[in-house]
Amino acid sequence: MAVVTMRELLESGVHFGHQTRRWNPKMKRFIFTERNGIYIIDLLQSLSYIDRAYEFVKETVAHGGTVMFVGTKKQAQEAIAEQATRVGMPYVNQRWLGGMLTNFSTVYKRLQRLKELEVIDFEDVAASGLTKKELLVLSREKAKLEKTLGGIREMSKVPSAVWIVDTKKEHIAVGEARKLHIPVVAILDTNCDPDEVDYKIPGNDDAIRSVTLLTRVIADAVAEGLISRSGVNTGDKGEKAVAEPLAAWERDLLEGEKKADDAEAPAAEAAAAETPAAEAAAEDAPVEEAPVEVAAAETEVAAEAPVEAPVAEAPAADAEKA
Repeated sequence: MAVVTMRELLESGVHFGHQTRRWNPKMKRFIFTERNGIYIIDLLQSLSYIDRAYEFVKETVAHGGTVMFVGTKKQAQEAIAEQATRVGMPYVNQRWLGGMLTNFSTVYKRLQRLKELEVIDFEDVAASGLTKKELLVLSREKAKLEKTLGGIREMSKVPSAVWIVDTKKEHIAVGEARKLHIPVVAILDTNCDPDEVDYKIPGNDDAIRSVTLLTRVIADAVAEGLISRSGVNTGDKGEKAVAEPLAAWERDLLEGEKKADDAEAPAAEAAAAETPAAEAAAEDAPVEEAPVEVAAAETEVAAEAPVEAPVAEAPAADAEKA
């Protein structure tokens, strides 16, 4: 089954590129034609590249990796945050801070600072032991950190791969990922450089529907990888999956059904044992008809005996004549 259909790509406008005067000649092999001054991307190639990117992301997550979602342009902010949150992955949808990957140790300290600020109760001034002005300064610091680092607050190390929308706008993120040899999965519009991306998806990175569709596909790959990692599904080699622990009421229900089955089993065996005996008795039943025939014969003999009685009275008549 295909990850995404051609109709979905067409309806989302994935095939629309940039104007012919704004293009990168390296993208020529991904362009199908030109119409009304706009390049049309070859969606057949897009489908094959989507499948490759999907498999890569799924395997990366299945082996314990993480994928960072990056998209700071307005068209991508909502989709990036929604899909990354759905699968529990880090994301950056505001401003990319230089050094988020190459200087992650410093960024991690700021994440720890954010967690410290989240513990403070800014509503209860007396319990905090701080003045209103100090709380105001800390609340502003917290808001700033949440805006820039809120999407990566649970990230403890650099990601295994990055998903990027618009590599031209996010060129700093692309450069940092390549410097650390982190695989880059990205949408390639007709004005992008395909040499910067490891797993490219030719498509429109400006339309909201296009960005949402492709980001959802990558998030689905992450979700499938997480399922494989947790052992819910069997592996490619057919290994037996590890069952999830059952709730107490589910265990009681299963045990009750098992006891009922165990109680019914002996009764079924007894019924099965009685069935041959009944059949044997039915087969032997005609043998018991013999006494009935004998009794009938005796009855007939007894019925015929009175017919011979007058013969016994003949001597009495002769005695009277004498």
